[in-house]
Amino acid sequence: MQQFTVMTGRNLKLYFRDKGAVFFSLLSMLIVICLMIFFLGDMNTESVTKILAFFPGRNAAADSEHASLLILSWTCAGILSINAVTVTMSVYSVMIKDRVTGRLNAIYTSPVSPSLIAAGYLFAAFAASVSVCLITLFVTETYCILRGMSPFTPVVHLQLFSMIAVNSFAYASLMYPIALLARTEGAWSALGTVIGTLTGFLGGIYIPVGTLSPTVGNIMKCTPVLYGAAMFRSVMTRAVLTDTFHGIPEEIISEYRLAMGIDLSLFRHTFSACEEWMILLLCGIIGTGLAACATRTARRFLLK
Repeated sequence: MQQFTVMTGRNLKLYFRDKGAVFFSLLSMLIVICLMIFFLGDMNTESVTKILAFFPGRNAAADSEHASLLILSWTCAGILSINAVTVTMSVYSVMIKDRVTGRLNAIYTSPVSPSLIAAGYLFAAFAASVSVCLITLFVTETYCILRGMSPFTPVVHLQLFSMIAVNSFAYASLMYPIALLARTEGAWSALGTVIGTLTGFLGGIYIPVGTLSPTVGNIMKCTPVLYGAAMFRSVMTRAVLTDTFHGIPEEIISEYRLAMGIDLSLFRHTFSACEEWMILLLCGIIGTGLAACATRTARRFLLK
């Protein structure tokens, strides 16, 4: 246990000490924020107010304020979902740097099993992801409260913590076998750029999934990214969505939820947040199994 703690602590220190790695792991989040501030935020807000304007007797000023808060919380949910991907990838750059510089050879000569070494990298990625996502939740919720949104209840906070944990577990597990295939830091950095960009698209963050063709939407539903984003959205937008669409027919609300990726439907089944949580847990278990299989041949894959 002490060896595991030392290995995990070492990897976490190396990650957080590298300011450049921390910055680039949050780059996708910063891109989403900029897009929402300058382009997509106003477009999505206007789409909500146009829907509400069809119904007489509405307060236009209140509707606009509620719509703005709805899109803000929707965006914050998407940020939480993509952070788990980019942060875990950035943490695994420590392992790749160890391999390139030869430090991993020295680690393997120590009396530590290959499985424990792999677990140290994997848990460091998980712990870093959870830490960064919790900080992101605190910052985004504080900003939303300053904008006029009610704070989340303790029950919602517990739900969000469990979602952050399972989301981080899923990507820490899934990214580890991929990291074993990267032979250089440059290759891993390039792959991180591609995956970070794809994550924003596959999560329906840049373009809502309902505005895409059914074929593209179904392809996106084959990845865990969209389920993670929908899981966070269903909880973080619940209260403000009720306020925004108060007095609106349920059919219209359901269509909007599907269009914005708050709800996901596949084969005429609409997934609940609990089911999306279970899907991510399953992905994490599969990733852990793949990581365990790869660890059995760790000396061949990780050592030159």
